[in-house]
Amino acid sequence: MLTKVIEQAKIDRFERWMGHAERIVIIAHVAPDGDAIGSSLGLWHFMNSQDKIANVIVPNAFPDFLKWMPGSKDILLYDHYKDFADKLIAEAEIICCLDFNSLSRIEAIANSLKAAKGKKMLIDHHLSPEEFCDITISHPGASSTSELVFRLMCRMGYFGDITKECAECIYTGMMTDTGGFTYNSNNREIYFIIGELLSKGIDKDDIYRKVYNTYSESRLRLMGYILSQMQVYPDYHAALISLTKKEQGHFDYIRGDSEGFVNIPLTIKGVACSCFLREDTEKSTIKVSLRSVGTFPCNQIAAEFFNGGGHLNASGGEFCGTMDEAKRVWECALEKFKPLLNAKG
Repeated sequence: MLTKVIEQAKIDRFERWMGHAERIVIIAHVAPDGDAIGSSLGLWHFMNSQDKIANVIVPNAFPDFLKWMPGSKDILLYDHYKDFADKLIAEAEIICCLDFNSLSRIEAIANSLKAAKGKKMLIDHHLSPEEFCDITISHPGASSTSELVFRLMCRMGYFGDITKECAECIYTGMMTDTGGFTYNSNNREIYFIIGELLSKGIDKDDIYRKVYNTYSESRLRLMGYILSQMQVYPDYHAALISLTKKEQGHFDYIRGDSEGFVNIPLTIKGVACSCFLREDTEKSTIKVSLRSVGTFPCNQIAAEFFNGGGHLNASGGEFCGTMDEAKRVWECALEKFKPLLNAKG
């Protein structure tokens, strides 16, 4: 049995919307990850089961290791089909915003979303959501947005309409946003949900292989290179890995090749916080990924030093400057948080 974490009034309101709507648009954040794609496709499959005309729109491309997911070929990339996507957003009667808490996270789509006359609903698990939707379902305690989408469908009484394909997408989102259920996953209800998804016929072992064991040779070589350059800070119980644009070129880097790298330094005994700095190939910024173990709040480092945020053990941000400057900011953050890091070491 699941706790009723979503307010009944919001569920009732969304159900009324669905009763009168035919055209649904689902939007996820820039550089969509497993949870963004999983929650969006999960909801897309559900909407199809209700005979709705649904479309998933994301700002740009998503990693190759997610393209096996049922429905992924129907995802519309905004940076490739802007005019058509704008038309769909303008005509949508309901717009579901998944896995982002601010308009800045959808970049170029933001203006179309703001101008759209359709009813808007946010489903997200990040802290401090902005007020840009008519219904906001925000629960930072949830493992993932995919979990919240599952809870919404069940609370509306549609568990029986969840197909195997829908369940595969939901499970993928939950799995990837918890690092294979290694963080943000201590709530026993997560495993009740997994059991319910298994009842739909999904093969969770096969999903794991498709997501984590189908990378290219160049990714493996890239991983070895990055780890060879890793910096460990024993006095701070922390580690840093980084990747410049030039280095990405040496390894035929494609989107998603560095997925999960930030978790690797946490396997070092005594390391409580890991940071990954990666130069963005499309913008003059550095993407910052942070992971931690136990109760160390890496999201505080993300918020205070890298204009970001996130969860206690998994967060991220962005830095405008050079790689060397970003590394210096990281080291300043370590100095400030040294007492907490030493307590966890």
